Amino acid sequence: MIMVDIIGYTAAVLTAFASGPQAIKVIRSGKTKDISSGTYAILVAGLILWIIYGIYKTDWPLILSNSIATLLSGTVLVAKILEKKREA
Repeated sequence: MIMVDIIGYTAAVLTAFASGPQAIKVIRSGKTKDISSGTYAILVAGLILWIIYGIYKTDWPLILSNSIATLLSGTVLVAKILEKKREA
């Protein structure tokens, strides 16, 4: 494996799990008051586009890492939306 592959896989793992701590915190506390729904909506949209791009390029690291990131960030976004509905 060459250095550029190691860098790519490391970036994929870090990106995939970047939203993990926030998702865990939201799941445990159920609180999303200080989280920006706009930021997470844009993030999830961008991640979905990366997945589509990865599919067209048949780039499995790109597809898998962004799928994991979408799942985690989507969890935070859905929790935020549900909390707003409960407050209304």
